[in-house]
Amino acid sequence: QVQLVESGGGLVQPGGSLRLSCSASGFTFSLYGVAWYRQAPREEREVVASILSDGGITSYTDAVAGRFTISRDNAKSTVYLQMNNLKPEDTATYYCNAIVGRTHYWGQGTQVSVSS
Repeated sequence: QVQLVESGGGLVQPGGSLRLSCSASGFTFSLYGVAWYRQAPREEREVVASILSDGGITSYTDAVAGRFTISRDNAKSTVYLQMNNLKPEDTATYYCNAIVGRTHYWGQGTQVSVSS
């Protein structure tokens, strides 16, 4: 079955960096686009960044453009989110998402907290 497992979250000070990882299994990872979403308390889940199957095209929400970078290693079935210059408003649970056969699959999420 499709599984997505996120890791790399934690507590960081404003201006700091984190690198999130999402390890995928149960499907041919190299054929599918993947996205990172986040959800802050009392907020709706929002897309943060996405990347196509070959990694050639990426997109970002305006709030993170220029600070976050999404990448993937198809040989390792893993997608990454490098987050630099983190701000308190980046505090949220971050989720990995893949759409396989019209079904949305989600990981369990990893918590990112930005605070001094």
